[in-house]
Amino acid sequence: MAFDINMIKEVYANVVERVDAARNITGKPLTLAEKILYSHLWDSKSNKAFVRGKDYVDFAPDRIALQDATAQMALLQFMQAGKSKVAVPTTTHCDHLIQAKNGASTDLQSALNTSNEVFNFLESVSNKYGLGFWKPGAGIIHQVVLENYAFPGGMMIGTDSHTVNAGGLGMVAIGVGGADAVDVMAGMAWELKFPKLIGVKLTGKLSGWTAPKDVILKVAGIVSAKGGTGAIVEYFGDGAKAMSCTGKGTICNMGAEIGATTSTFGYDESMERYLRATDRDDVADAANEVKEYLTGDAEVYANPEQYFDQVIEIDLSELSPLLNGPFTPDLSTKAGSDMTAIANEKDWPLKVEWGLIGSCTNSSYEDLSRAASIAQQAIDKGLSTKADFGINPGSEKVRYTADRDGILEVFENLDAKIFTNACGPCIGQWARYEDPKNAPKNSIIHSFNRNFAKRADGNPNTHAFVASPEMVAAITIAGRLDFNPITDTLINKDGQEVKLDEPTGWELPPKGFEVKDDGYLAPEEDGSSVEIKVNKDSERLELLTPFTPLGNDLSGVKLLIKAHGKCTTDHISMAGPWLRYRGHLDNISNNCLIGAVNAYNMKTNFVKSQLDGEYDAVPKTARAYKAAGIKTIVVGDHNYGEGSSREHAAMEPRHLGVAAVLVKSFARIHETNLKKQGMLGLTFANEADYDLIQEDDTFNFVDLNEFSAGKPLTLEVVHADGSKDTVLANHTYNEGQIEWYNEGSALNLIKKQNA
Repeated sequence: MAFDINMIKEVYANVVERVDAARNITGKPLTLAEKILYSHLWDSKSNKAFVRGKDYVDFAPDRIALQDATAQMALLQFMQAGKSKVAVPTTTHCDHLIQAKNGASTDLQSALNTSNEVFNFLESVSNKYGLGFWKPGAGIIHQVVLENYAFPGGMMIGTDSHTVNAGGLGMVAIGVGGADAVDVMAGMAWELKFPKLIGVKLTGKLSGWTAPKDVILKVAGIVSAKGGTGAIVEYFGDGAKAMSCTGKGTICNMGAEIGATTSTFGYDESMERYLRATDRDDVADAANEVKEYLTGDAEVYANPEQYFDQVIEIDLSELSPLLNGPFTPDLSTKAGSDMTAIANEKDWPLKVEWGLIGSCTNSSYEDLSRAASIAQQAIDKGLSTKADFGINPGSEKVRYTADRDGILEVFENLDAKIFTNACGPCIGQWARYEDPKNAPKNSIIHSFNRNFAKRADGNPNTHAFVASPEMVAAITIAGRLDFNPITDTLINKDGQEVKLDEPTGWELPPKGFEVKDDGYLAPEEDGSSVEIKVNKDSERLELLTPFTPLGNDLSGVKLLIKAHGKCTTDHISMAGPWLRYRGHLDNISNNCLIGAVNAYNMKTNFVKSQLDGEYDAVPKTARAYKAAGIKTIVVGDHNYGEGSSREHAAMEPRHLGVAAVLVKSFARIHETNLKKQGMLGLTFANEADYDLIQEDDTFNFVDLNEFSAGKPLTLEVVHADGSKDTVLANHTYNEGQIEWYNEGSALNLIKKQNA
């Protein structure tokens, strides 16, 4: 039986009336995304047809998911909200703080030894405030959500950008910062700009070496890393229906890499099969009663150009295996000779040192079984791996079942290392090098979602390529990035030339899923007596002090850094070893912007202080300005804040005295996070003005006292020689978000309202 089944049935009880009303209001057939959005309006009686990409809308999500790295700050904020219990079903998942090094059992015990303080804190807060708690080793948040909580037609938010994975089960599932989650946990509406709609029509059928992963790799290559910003991507067509539920999840998961608000698929038989296989017959039965409301209207899919803002069509029968990378998830190359040519031209190392399968993107039973079929062929044909091999199962349910069915043994027989059911290398939790900064140039291939520089192992010279699990297995065996299993052969231990056959596998376990301890702890019904302790001397946890309002008189603001090129949340607030400080704002602020490239010297973590003219680390320089009572500004390029949902990338600059971030364009989640923390997130009205900003500049916000929705702000930029430029800065704040700014943060406003 499903968790929260009464809530799910209530959603289905309302969906018919609300969707029918939305059709009347809009005067047209509806996409699936529109059905879910309109049926989850905070004001269920609203009679407005919302304008895509323009109107801010209040929604009422059904549930929330938190992962341990982001849950710390989210729950530290919720503790200030004045509530005794979360208002909607919420879960905490411990998956980010487990480092991959020696293997599952050893690594898990090491994590328990080193992060026990944090795990105990999260468990106690969850117990006190009514959150379900998934213990370390239970699995990766998004795989666990797909197995237990996702349901067709639902809406959820989660403090991780890959919350979108639940779109594989027909949800609108959106990654947010912790402050957004706190709003909903406190019983308030959640605000989102009504998304634009991108339709992806899938025709034909996947076969041979192509996999669902290749679909999203293809889409990323088409639309770019920012092409989906502000949009929901909705997949449809016969090709979509022919795909497994977990395959759909893979595609939705990596939609985060094109900046999409989320991605989703309409309810179909593969989703029903998955629900029933994961012991949720009650959800499948309830969904079947309203199934026409859990997918887009037939007229929409028959004439998609009339109903979507953009339509992409992909013939799955013509799709080839792809490898995306390095250093960006949208650089797509066909396997084989295309890779040979481009790698030689770009000087990418063709020798592969590691192959990694897992992460929230590709760690299902189906993924492991298909990759294992390649591994078994290698054993049978006398081949060994030329690269090291690592596997992260997605959940304890998947791990236990795969172990029972002999799948993990196949990998182990090929000398693969089985890591914990956790994120591991995907988020930088990988003890690959003693000194990653000085590690050699090399290539790795993985089935993860992100491949930014230093992402997996901290080595800026690691060229990481993203592929399907089956291709990862084949290339790990071959040891070459340009190996194409469709055409190429290998030499086995007897000197014979052999060829790998096409992968095979199971959509679902033939003998069903099985698990002894899934790692779930239910909260106490009444948690009022649960005591939460935070040691004042802890280096891992720190109770929050509310931010003070920045006010309407910002002058004498100094440039902290002008970031050149790509500046993701990894550049602003690195993961890896810094994950240990995610619950301690002051300590983790020592990584603030240390990965951003200074436009004036093309170095990282080396900026000029206008206090003494000396160059030093970004956090140290920011702290010196703060101690002197001087506010600072960060200037950036396009798609600033791309990547993870981590709100630390907004909270750290705020803590260190940054008042504003002025960029060419923002990634959606990061812009919202800046707003939530009471900062100014601004964009150049004229992108060329980025070039006007000089290293010793001072900024005066001349009309901030007139801060209002739709009105740009004027910045006077004073250069070191006394000359001045005037820069016009656009913003997307509405009146409610301006109130966050005026109060110092959204959380301050919540506390004020609850008081």
